[in-house]
Amino acid sequence: MIKTLRNLAPAFAAGLFVFSIHAHAEPGDYGFWDTIGNLFDPPDANAPVTPEQAQGMYPLALHDPNFNDDFDPGDFDNWQKVDVPASTGAMCGNGSPYKFFIYRVPDTSNTIFYFEGGGACWDYESCSGATGIRGARNPNGIPDNYVQNINLLDFQNAANLATAAISPLIYTHHPYNRFKTGEWNLVYVPYCTGDIYVGDKTEIYQDPTGENPDLVWHHNGVRNVQAVTSWVKNNLQKPKQLVTAGCSAGSIGALLNYSKLRADMNVDYGYLIDDSGPVYRAPLNSNDSNSYPSLPLHKKVLSSWTTFTAGGDPSDVNPVNMLANITPGFDSNELASLYTGLSNKFPDDRLGITHFLADGNFSAYSYERFHDDIGNDPDPESRLNKLREKWQQDTHNNLIPLLEQTGNWGYYFPMYRDFNESHCTTILDLEYGEIAEHGLVLRDFLNNIVNYQGGSMMRAYETDQVSDYENNHNWFYDLVGGLL
Repeated sequence: MIKTLRNLAPAFAAGLFVFSIHAHAEPGDYGFWDTIGNLFDPPDANAPVTPEQAQGMYPLALHDPNFNDDFDPGDFDNWQKVDVPASTGAMCGNGSPYKFFIYRVPDTSNTIFYFEGGGACWDYESCSGATGIRGARNPNGIPDNYVQNINLLDFQNAANLATAAISPLIYTHHPYNRFKTGEWNLVYVPYCTGDIYVGDKTEIYQDPTGENPDLVWHHNGVRNVQAVTSWVKNNLQKPKQLVTAGCSAGSIGALLNYSKLRADMNVDYGYLIDDSGPVYRAPLNSNDSNSYPSLPLHKKVLSSWTTFTAGGDPSDVNPVNMLANITPGFDSNELASLYTGLSNKFPDDRLGITHFLADGNFSAYSYERFHDDIGNDPDPESRLNKLREKWQQDTHNNLIPLLEQTGNWGYYFPMYRDFNESHCTTILDLEYGEIAEHGLVLRDFLNNIVNYQGGSMMRAYETDQVSDYENNHNWFYDLVGGLL
């Protein structure tokens, strides 16, 4: 309480300001006097993990009163590091302790879980952080000050800028692009396992040069997510509205963990924003990689990150079996069936997916190391065009038809942005994500998804292959791109 009282005056002022800008309260927002009361007496958790939730496949963890998580419940409007006990099974790929970050506000219970992006890995080169190959973020673990003191205009600290540039969805003080979730309670889920948050397997990767010792790598993503969910339930108030979001690897993490996370949180209104992490159709019992370009990737990563085998015992503990057990309509033979499964399980939730049709980043992870005509092409421009061709084939043939069969999946696919290889629509800012032929901008889509009042789902993709390449750039992108 000492820290709470010491920070009371600025927090009180902040509370008054926040209340003043919430002219139109939403479900989960506290009234003026409740907000003031929260500053003096932070609300306790009101839906902690139950004994039933602490059972079964990938259980949550009951509150441990003897563990010091380093969290101050009265420290509002600041990023705080939260440690989790090793007993939860949480750890980074290199075996170091897992931690995550909380930004708590006094005026709403509404919460966003934001899954950090940052590639993937499935061999020595990509998991060790070796140069020259696309790998995964944070191979050496999570620093204690990883997302504290975020400042988008701190150009002297490129690492800080990389974190700050993540998304207006979570950057409360964005100078020119703000979205309402940035004013909510923020749960930042760092990425350090290289497995899109769905792994549960320890692998030993050998250095192909024979010069370095074997790399013991813990693909531990799904257990890390359970540790974060457990802590939120055990320490914060149950939200009325919950957004689960991420970009790139983080967006697949949000997608693949949504079924359990959403059910465990049991909120009134649930939303999913899957930014640039699609799971395309790729039946595991097929060998047709021409029709299903993502098929080799799916087979490779499932064997590296999980113990799942197609046609194996459905009671075996692995993330794919867990999804099949809790998600009606999900077929373990095809990960993309999760779109239908989530729609079946949560018909009143609002689910949305977005990416650029000219994405040159995720498409490289998906195809470059699995299709020889791409990986062996010496011409970078030709290789990029081949990546985009398969990416658009997968989007139009192996994703949109699945989404169209549901009642509550929206999609938004603009063509190109001259930043970050046209990868992730919601990072840095919300600009240059328009679909001009439909008179739409990216914010229209986000407002459509995160909307407790409901309404029809927005579904749009761009066909114009020219205009985005002509006017899709600014000096700020050059500055940030150069620093990163």
